Amino acid sequence: MDYGEAAEVVRHDGWEAFRSGRAPGRLVLFTTRAAEPFQRFAFEPADVLLFGRESAGVPEAVHAAADARLVIPIRPETRSLNVVAAAAMALGEALRQTGGFP
Repeated sequence: MDYGEAAEVVRHDGWEAFRSGRAPGRLVLFTTRAAEPFQRFAFEPADVLLFGRESAGVPEAVHAAADARLVIPIRPETRSLNVVAAAAMALGEALRQTGGFP
């Protein structure tokens, strides 16, 4: 991708390495197992948005560690959203609320 250089990508050796090395802020998990719709949540600039795999979600330890669990409401007959589409929707709302758009 010609715009990949604009992103800061950090890889961690696992969940515990991520937790011990990250900056402060709430862990906000997007999951089909949540009840609170993402558009009703009050995002903060330091929030860390977490998304799991499309096929399996996140491990239970990640669920337990999350400060907030949010759902992106979809029609009942649909199974799930593509993780990239879900992340784009969530990040857009978080940036809108926190004034993070350039």
